[in-house]
Amino acid sequence: MHETLTPAGPARPSAAEANEAIRHLVETRVDGEWPSEAYAFLLSEWAEASRAEVPAGP
Repeated sequence: MHETLTPAGPARPSAAEANEAIRHLVETRVDGEWPSEAYAFLLSEWAEASRAEVPAGP
């Protein structure tokens, strides 16, 4: 019988979800300050999701 593994941590967002979160972060920033840590985190999530969504080449 096949057993399904339960992820150990939270699931990563899709590239589209991470992109939307980046857009929201940029559009809702306060006091004109750039949220560099949050942006860097979301950008790395987007990059990882983008790599995962691209099919492997031949």
